[in-house]
Amino acid sequence: MALLDSASPRRVPTYLCYSAYHMMATTDLRLEIQQGRHGVRGTKGEDGAPGEGGTGEVETGSRREQRPDAWKRGAVPAEQRPPPLAPVGPDPSPGREPGRRWKRAQGRSRSRPPEGAAGDGAAEPAGEGEPRRRVSRGGRAAAAAAQLRSPRVSGPRAQVGRAASAAGMRPAAGRGSRLALPALLALLTCSLAFALVSEATKKEVTRSQGLENASGVSRRNDIDLKGIIFVIQSQSNSFHAKRAEQFKKSILKQAANLTQELPRVLLLHQLAEQEGAWTILPLLPHFSVTYSRNSSWIFFCEEETRIQIPKLLETLSRYDPSKEWFLGKALHDEESTIIHHYAFSENPTVFKYPDFAAGWALSFPLVNKLAKKLKSESLKSDFTIDLKHEIALYIWDKGGGPALTPVPEFCTDGGDSDCATTFRSFLPLCGEPVKKENIFVAVKTCKKFHGDRIPIVKQTWEGQAGLIEYYSDYAEGSIPTVDLGIPNTDRGHCGKTFAILERFLNRSHDKIAWLVIVDDDTLISVSRLQRLLSCYDSSEPVFLGERYGYGLGTGGYSYVTGGGGMVFSREAIGRLLASNCRCYSNDAPDDMVLGMCFSGLGVPVTHSPLFHQARPVDYPKDYLSHQVPISFHKHWNIDPVKVYFTWLAPSEEDKARQETQKGFKEEL
Repeated sequence: MALLDSASPRRVPTYLCYSAYHMMATTDLRLEIQQGRHGVRGTKGEDGAPGEGGTGEVETGSRREQRPDAWKRGAVPAEQRPPPLAPVGPDPSPGREPGRRWKRAQGRSRSRPPEGAAGDGAAEPAGEGEPRRRVSRGGRAAAAAAQLRSPRVSGPRAQVGRAASAAGMRPAAGRGSRLALPALLALLTCSLAFALVSEATKKEVTRSQGLENASGVSRRNDIDLKGIIFVIQSQSNSFHAKRAEQFKKSILKQAANLTQELPRVLLLHQLAEQEGAWTILPLLPHFSVTYSRNSSWIFFCEEETRIQIPKLLETLSRYDPSKEWFLGKALHDEESTIIHHYAFSENPTVFKYPDFAAGWALSFPLVNKLAKKLKSESLKSDFTIDLKHEIALYIWDKGGGPALTPVPEFCTDGGDSDCATTFRSFLPLCGEPVKKENIFVAVKTCKKFHGDRIPIVKQTWEGQAGLIEYYSDYAEGSIPTVDLGIPNTDRGHCGKTFAILERFLNRSHDKIAWLVIVDDDTLISVSRLQRLLSCYDSSEPVFLGERYGYGLGTGGYSYVTGGGGMVFSREAIGRLLASNCRCYSNDAPDDMVLGMCFSGLGVPVTHSPLFHQARPVDYPKDYLSHQVPISFHKHWNIDPVKVYFTWLAPSEEDKARQETQKGFKEEL
C-alpha cells in the first residue's frame, strides 16, 4: 500500500485504501490474509501474528509487497509514509486513547472527514446499487470490539486459517462479515482508482519531462522586445546595405504595431571598421559590455531572413534567459567534409550547427561567458571557412558552452504557420539581367587537364558564356587555349591570375563591366550569374564570391575563395592594378593574395552563399534546399555532368522563378 501511495499524488484514493485496510483489521478477512489464504504468507511472531521479528511484508506468489502497516515499522521511507490515521477500533498501542477522532489526527472538522475515512459520520462503502449507509464511530468501534471478542477469532489463528481454507471464501457471520464485504469492495475500488490516477499522473509527468528535456524549460518566461538585440549580418556593399536597412525598418515597424518599446536593431557592417567583424566572435566582448545589463538575448539574422515578431517573442519565452542558450535551426553534415576539416569523421551527423538563414540566438549569460573567454584567450584559428560551423564548434568546444538547441520555429520556408522566421529562397533580381556579352569568363587550366576537364566545361556551361577564354601553360588550337607565358605550378596560381587581370583591363573592350575567373573544374551557371549581377553597380569596386578569412583574430583579411569563382568589377581591377600590391611569387595562392591586396585598398569582400568552393555532397541538404546555387567546385567522386544538370542547368523553373521576382524588384 505504501508503494501505491508513493506512486500517486492523489489523496482521496490514499485515504480510501487505508480506511479499507483498517476496516479489514477488525475482521477475520484480515486474519485469513495473514494466515496464507489464497497463497499469502506473512512472517509471524510466536502467536502467529506479526511480532517484533516480523518483516512487515507479505509475499504473493514470487512477488514481495509492502504490508499496509509496513510504514509503522520503518520499512517505507519517511517521505512515502501516509499521514497518520485514526484507528477504527480500540487502539492497542500504549499511551493512546481509544477511538481518536479524525479531527485530532488530521486537523479537520469531524463533520467533514476525508472521503473514505472511518471517522465520525463517515459514509460506509456500499455495494453496487445500494445506498450509502451512515455508520457512527461508536457503532463501528462496537462492531470491532465484538469481532475481537468473537470465539471464532479468539482461538488459535492457525485453526481459523485451516477452517477457512476448508470452507472456502465465505463471508464470516455476524458483524464481522458485514464489515468485511464493504472493506473488500472499498479495497477493490481504491485499487482501481489508484491504477487510473497513477497512469494519468505518469503520462502527465512523462509529457512535462519530455517538454522540459526538449526545450529545457519548465515555465513560460516573460520577455519583451527591449530585451532582444537584433543583429542583421549585413555587408557594406551598397546593395546589401540597402537590403539590411529595409529589413531593419520592417522589424521596427512590427514593434511599433505591437505598441512595445522599440528594440535595438544593429547592422553588422556598421559595428566595427576592423576586418573580420563578420565573423561575430570578435564582437562578443563589445556586446557583453554594452548590452548585457538590460538585455536577455542577441538574435542574429541575414538580410533576407523574415521575422514574425509576435511568434519570435512567444518562441524565446520558452527558454529561461538566465541560463546559457544557443538556439537555431540545426544543420549537420551527411558525411565528413573538407570544408569542416573532416571534423567528427566517425559520425558527422552528431554535431549540429545553425542555419544562419533561419536566424539564431544567444542568451546573454552565454555571451558573457564567451566574452570572458575571448578576453583571456584570443582566437587562434588561421582560417575561417564555414562560419556557422566554426561558431558552433567554438561555443561547444573552446568556449565551454552548450551545444546547439534546435528550434523548430526557426524556419527557412514559409509552409508552417508556427514559424517565427522564414527566408527568401530565390535568386535576387534587381532589374534586367546583365547581358552575357558584358561578362567575360576566364578559365584557368594547364596542359595536363586539357583532355579531361575542358571537355566537361564544353559539355555543360560553356554555351551560356558570351565571352570565354581558356588560359594555360600550353597553347592548343583545338580548345583553344591561350599561353600567358606563366609556367604552371603545382600549388597557387597567383602569377597566372594577375596576368589574366592585366589582359582583361588592357585588351578587352571598355564596355565589358565584369570579369569572372574560374578553375577548369568549376561548374557554374552563367545565366543565374547574369541575374545576380543585376543587383550590383559595376562602377563600384566589387569583389564578389564565397568569402573566407585568414588570421582574422590577429589582424588578417578576408578573401574570395577561387574554386567557386571570383567576380570582379572593372573598377575593382583598375584600383588593384593601380596599386603596388602584387604576388610575392608565381605559386602564391592567388585568392589569398587578392584578399590581402583588396583589404589594404579598403575594398571589402562581398559575400554570396550561392557560390560554393566544394561539391553539393559537401553541404547539408537542408542548407542547399533554400538556395538557387550559382556554382560548385571539384570533380572528386562525382559525375560532374550530372551535378551540373541537377543543380545548375537553366530550366523552366528558372524562368518561373524570374517571374516571381517582379515584386522583389518593385520593393527595391
